[in-house]
Amino acid sequence: MDRETLKQEIGLSIKALFASQGFVLVDIILRQDGSGLFLGLLADRPEGGISLGECALLNRLVRQELAEKNILTGEYSLEVSSPGLDRPLKTKEDFMRCLNKEAVFFLNDLVNGKCEWKGAISTVNEASVFVGQAGEVLEIPLIKINKAKLVI
Repeated sequence: MDRETLKQEIGLSIKALFASQGFVLVDIILRQDGSGLFLGLLADRPEGGISLGECALLNRLVRQELAEKNILTGEYSLEVSSPGLDRPLKTKEDFMRCLNKEAVFFLNDLVNGKCEWKGAISTVNEASVFVGQAGEVLEIPLIKINKAKLVI
């Protein structure tokens, strides 16, 4: 199974587990690490904030889930951690949570001739994020966002 397919399978299984515990899966990091795999999961509460004890609990639950569903075979290391203050913004819900906050956007395609934009998130719909910059509102299609994060 290729790495992207494996990430998708892990994501489908883990999202429901996290939701049942009141958390959201922010990101999955999967890479080769020596003779095994490294699986990093960034977890948070929908409104933000997760403790070290909650990360440890999720770590145990994820190990059980992966073993029961036989998703990862062979050696792997698992780390469940907080995304930190510069949590990546990926979904419509992430952007909705950050309305009226300043963010920086790194795009995979040009919008108005640039691949990097910075501004306050004014509104969000199913397909785009609207960013206020210099008195104007710029529409950035979600599909064009490679990476986005709040400006701290």
